[in-house]
Amino acid sequence: MNRPNILFITCHDMGRHLGCYGRQTVVSPHLDALAAQGVRFANSFCTAPQCSPSRAALHTGRHAHAVGVLGLVHNPFNWRLQPPSAHFARRVKELGYHTALFGAQHVTREALLPQLGYDHHGAEEAAPRLAQQVRAYLQTNSRRQPFYLEVDFTEPHRPYSWGGAHPEKALGVALPPYIPEHPDSVAEFAGLQGAIRQMDEGVGIVLAALNEAGLDENTLVLFTTDHGLAMPRAKCTLYDAGIETALLLRWPAGNAGGGRVFEELISHVDIVPTLLEALGLPATADEFHGRSFWPLLQGKGYEATETVFAEKTYHTAYEPMRAVRTARHKLILNFETGPRFDVPDDIRNGRIYPLMIDQATGHRPPVELYDLERDPHEQDNLAGRPEVAHLEPSMLHSLRRWMQESDDPLLNGPPRSPFYMSTIALLAGEQVND
Repeated sequence: MNRPNILFITCHDMGRHLGCYGRQTVVSPHLDALAAQGVRFANSFCTAPQCSPSRAALHTGRHAHAVGVLGLVHNPFNWRLQPPSAHFARRVKELGYHTALFGAQHVTREALLPQLGYDHHGAEEAAPRLAQQVRAYLQTNSRRQPFYLEVDFTEPHRPYSWGGAHPEKALGVALPPYIPEHPDSVAEFAGLQGAIRQMDEGVGIVLAALNEAGLDENTLVLFTTDHGLAMPRAKCTLYDAGIETALLLRWPAGNAGGGRVFEELISHVDIVPTLLEALGLPATADEFHGRSFWPLLQGKGYEATETVFAEKTYHTAYEPMRAVRTARHKLILNFETGPRFDVPDDIRNGRIYPLMIDQATGHRPPVELYDLERDPHEQDNLAGRPEVAHLEPSMLHSLRRWMQESDDPLLNGPPRSPFYMSTIALLAGEQVND
């Protein structure tokens, strides 16, 4: 078989809020069908609970702090991917793939987009219209193979009405346990469900176009999201609600998966090494922070990882924290005091946030440790208690070792943002090049 095409679909702020993940009130038939045809990962996690750092790790196989994206790539901090050649699009372009991006990318400034390796860029639009751009591309470029096609749907990013999406309540509305029962909560989740339905419609158009072009038999399809739901105590936190991600995969050569579900811990940094191995290319351990799970998909020997790691340094402010998660436990290390969880403006302006203000008061403890089997929504901090005296030091050691091995700049003090450095340059009378 020739090297497969790659269709890499992402969306924003969705976590695992899909029908195929047991959310029975969510209308997502096309993604549910993809899960039924391929494989679904029950324990997939991003490496950062906000857009730019998460996507930097997703598309490089390296943690965000190691590729220069410790916060958002737009104002005020202006982080950007370093080096841009580390992006997966550039890697496959150098292998002879035609590369195309439809939607936003969020790992560098738009002016620097060509450095990431894309041959073609389609403008960001609502999911059904963006999907029609992709359909046209597949119709006109079906002979230009192999291709790497990246489709980034904005939905379900807030506002949930973006692009004409309407609230979805046909199957009712179910609230996660960390969200208070209230009519305003129901209304916001109905809006979220409508945005997911609209995104799923776009996915359906893209997958149908792939089939119509006769390309589905030689195209590896991957779907994931950047991080958890845009809700209080989710996005921008290192609780599971902030770092859990859907991950669906269907691959060609008559071995699509058949609806299997894998329970192994998977991190976003594992995806690039996996795709490279699927293309028959080595993914060396010293180049990536993740490792390939392609042997798992092939039914070959695979030793499941015992830990995944997550980080946050900057979002709307400097908020350094790191986390290590095992199958059962989560340890979060908070390097600065502050509100118990950060609330980005889009969430703050919603209807649920006022219902949860009391949970945001006070200060973060230095260490949080949760038993995810007994306390899946991380409400009872066990740090410092006798029952975890054997566990807490070993998890702290694991976190420290990861930070050292990945050259986490936080070990040397507060990392200086590009905004800070450009301001210092101006103070010194130096010319600042954007």
